[in-house]
Amino acid sequence: MIVVAGEALIDLVPQGTGALASLKPALGGGPYNTAVALGRLGSPTAFCSRTSYDAFGEALLDGLRQAGVDVSGVQRGTEATTLAVATVDGDGSAAYSFYVEGTADRLFTAPARLPATTRAVSFGTCSLVLEPGASAYEELMRTAAAQGLFTALDPNIRAGLIPDADAYRARFRTWLPSVTLLKLSEEDAQWLGGTPREWLASGPSAVVVTRGGDGLTVFTRDGTEHSVPGEKVEVVDTIGAGDTVNAALLHGLSAQNALSPEALAGLGADGWTRLLRFAARAAAITCSRAGAEPPYAAELGDF
Repeated sequence: MIVVAGEALIDLVPQGTGALASLKPALGGGPYNTAVALGRLGSPTAFCSRTSYDAFGEALLDGLRQAGVDVSGVQRGTEATTLAVATVDGDGSAAYSFYVEGTADRLFTAPARLPATTRAVSFGTCSLVLEPGASAYEELMRTAAAQGLFTALDPNIRAGLIPDADAYRARFRTWLPSVTLLKLSEEDAQWLGGTPREWLASGPSAVVVTRGGDGLTVFTRDGTEHSVPGEKVEVVDTIGAGDTVNAALLHGLSAQNALSPEALAGLGADGWTRLLRFAARAAAITCSRAGAEPPYAAELGDF
C-alpha cells in the first residue's frame, strides 16, 4: 500500500474573467489529487489527513472512495474545510489564494502507526507549511524514514502561505535526509535555491524535476541524469498535473518493485526513461481537461 499524507481542500475555480467571475467548487489539494490519481491507476492507496464534517469534507471523502482509496485512517473535525481560490492565466497555468485560518486539516496529528502493508509514504504542499499540522506531518515523515519505508516529497510551493521564506528553505533542507524521492517543479526548484546535486548529497536517492510542457528530468545519486520530453496536448489547465506526476512515479516504481533506495539505484536509463514517459503521458491527460482530473489506468494502459 502507498499512503498519501497531506491536505484535502476545495478549489474554487473561476468560470470567467474578472474579480467577480462565478466560482465552481472542485475537489483538490496536492496530496488529495495524488491519492485519487494513485487509486485511479490501480495502486492500493490510503489517505492520511484530517477533514471536516461539513459538506465539502464529505464530498472529499466520497471522491477518495470512488477512486478506491482507503479513508479509514482519515481524522475528522468540526472545523471548516480549507478553500483555495484559483486563477488561471492564458496558457492554463493556475495560481492560488487560500482561506486556511481555523480549518480542519491544520489540526492533523501524527497517527500512532501506519497500515501494516505500507511500502511508501508521500508528502507535500500546504500540509508541510501550516502549523500545528505541519510539525505532525514532519514527525510522520521522519518516523516513516526511520522504519525503512520509501518516502516521497513534493514541496509544491505556495509562496503566499509561507510567511518566512528563508525559514521554510532551511526547514526543507532538514527534511532531505528523510526523503527517498524528491519531485518538484522547475519553478519550485528556483524558489527553494540549491541544485539537484546538492539535494542528493543530503539524502534523496533521486530528484525528479518537471518542466511543464518541456518534460521531466531525473537526477540520480550515481551522477547520471535522464530526460524525456513532454507529451503534446491541447492544455485546458494545469491543475493537478504535478500531483498526477507524483502518482504516476509512485505507481510505476511499485509496478517495478522499485520502492527502495537500492531498487532506484538499479533502474538504469531504460527503467527511468520508461517511468518518466509514463508520468509525462499521465500529466498530459490531466492537462487536457478542466480541474484536477487524473487519468484512469485504462486511459494509459499497463505500465
